[in-house]
Amino acid sequence: MNPRRFVSSGGCTAVLLIAFAVSLFAPCAWAFPPHKTTDADTADPRTLELRLGLVQLEREADATEYAGPLLRANLGLPNKVELISEFEYRLGDNEFGDGAAGLKWAPIQGQVSYGIETLALLPVRPGDRGVGLESQLLATWRRSDEAVRVHFNAGGFHDPRGNQTINGWRASVLAEFSVASYRPGIELFVRRKDGQDIDLRLGAGVIKSAGRFEFRSAAHVGVTRQAPDVVFNFWVSTKLPF
Repeated sequence: MNPRRFVSSGGCTAVLLIAFAVSLFAPCAWAFPPHKTTDADTADPRTLELRLGLVQLEREADATEYAGPLLRANLGLPNKVELISEFEYRLGDNEFGDGAAGLKWAPIQGQVSYGIETLALLPVRPGDRGVGLESQLLATWRRSDEAVRVHFNAGGFHDPRGNQTINGWRASVLAEFSVASYRPGIELFVRRKDGQDIDLRLGAGVIKSAGRFEFRSAAHVGVTRQAPDVVFNFWVSTKLPF
């Protein structure tokens, strides 16, 4: 059975205060948590995108795992380049759950945009050794009025950090719709690790713009036995030009 991990009220309060302080002088961000798919575009040059995951809940069989806070900070650079960092901290265990850093490059922009994202999987967990690699191709199709956007991702990963080296591939598609201040989305995500069955998930989420904040939430359900039964997450995002 997986251990239960709880986010303390003090930790959540600290995260909320940080997000509030940043939001006082930052417009809302266009970034992709709570979904697993990303877009073939980058943050504006000299813009820091901040996304704070207040909680992530994963339910499988009779075990429930909680993690948070989650932090994703991306820095936009000229020429459609973006520096990326992703970290998960488990307050209950007082340790990092995962971490990655890398870049996204999306040189082809238009009604259909293309890019690539490559991340170094960092040895931040207790017992980790070595550095892994994940890379995927990105594509985004936009309707002329931007009311509908469809994002496609596909790539592979090599992760030697744990006791066993894990290789595999992943792919996903996300359809987003603009409805007033809401952006509902439907997502299909698939991943396969060598020697294991396919992990297939179907998810739905919504992004709500509220002034300088965006509130983001989604739930994914497992379609195959390899996938968790349910994964739920909730994020607050903003961005800071400088």
